[in-house]
Amino acid sequence: MRATVIHAPHDIRVEEVPDPAIRQPTDAVVRVLRACICGSDLWAYRGESARQPGQRIGHEFLGVVEETGAGVGGFAVGDLVVAPFVWSDGTCAYCADGLTTSCPEGGFWGSVGSDGGQGEAVRVPHADGTLVKLPAAAASDDRLLTALLALSDVLGTGHHAALGAGVTKGSTVAVVGDGAVGLCGVLAAKRLGAERIIALGRHGARTDIARRFGATDVVAERGEAALAAVRELTRGEGAHSVIEAVGTEQSMRTALDIVRDGGAIGYVGVPHGSASGVDLGVMFDRNIALRGGVAPVRTYIPELLPDVLDGTIDPSPVFDLSIGLDEVPAGYRAMDGRTALKVLITP
Repeated sequence: MRATVIHAPHDIRVEEVPDPAIRQPTDAVVRVLRACICGSDLWAYRGESARQPGQRIGHEFLGVVEETGAGVGGFAVGDLVVAPFVWSDGTCAYCADGLTTSCPEGGFWGSVGSDGGQGEAVRVPHADGTLVKLPAAAASDDRLLTALLALSDVLGTGHHAALGAGVTKGSTVAVVGDGAVGLCGVLAAKRLGAERIIALGRHGARTDIARRFGATDVVAERGEAALAAVRELTRGEGAHSVIEAVGTEQSMRTALDIVRDGGAIGYVGVPHGSASGVDLGVMFDRNIALRGGVAPVRTYIPELLPDVLDGTIDPSPVFDLSIGLDEVPAGYRAMDGRTALKVLITP
């Protein structure tokens, strides 16, 4: 089959690789119908996250079950399924607590020795604990299929950020980051009943999506100017909840600056140089809570799925460029150059 591999920074290729096969009785093989490129994939692409030459890449996909191991009881050949970006066994203490990303038997797609999502097919370990079945009819609805793909990562990650930030009905929320996760954070905050949602971003196409998703205000400034703008919108107090969806030192400092005393920051931006952005003394003095981390999206999919199916929420607009598998290298260049928000791949 064909799959995306990374050989070196800025060297992404689509190559012939061995077909996936059942190795353990709990495995399934899924033929990929939709995949995508994540902003976090760019850290490997830019050389800021180490990868072995020839390693697979991509962690978001949905598709059709092609084969199951003898130990798989919840799925049959032909089922339409979505996979969260981490596989998990569904039976350990962490999975029982909803923290599927800490499953001792779990792992990330594209890790050494595993298939990546940006290919024609994927071997899925612990299929019963990992995959979520989708309505078969969705396979013929292109928009819905694209919206359902967001369940594999960005929608659940935005939801995780909103929960970490303590978003409640009637609250004021600020979102730092105008990428796909930040925009899904806007969507999640709206879904949870936030009354005011302030999106921080300066790219018109992205802030237009933020408004479509429920943002009531847009702040294009950065640094001190952004702080002043948010304070002005919040009677000088700041936001009850702040979603941090970037992961840099500057973005975390901004989040700390704009959160209200007694408020909370939900952070889901993959950290790269953000450690010095957290001042525990400031957080202590102002009673600021910090919660978040890698999102256990497998836990959230059953809750979010009905709202996607009935159209209550539609994350599909975050995918603004659609390509075939052979065009994946160009898709990485587009996202790296910020000419695309999030690239949809149709193998």
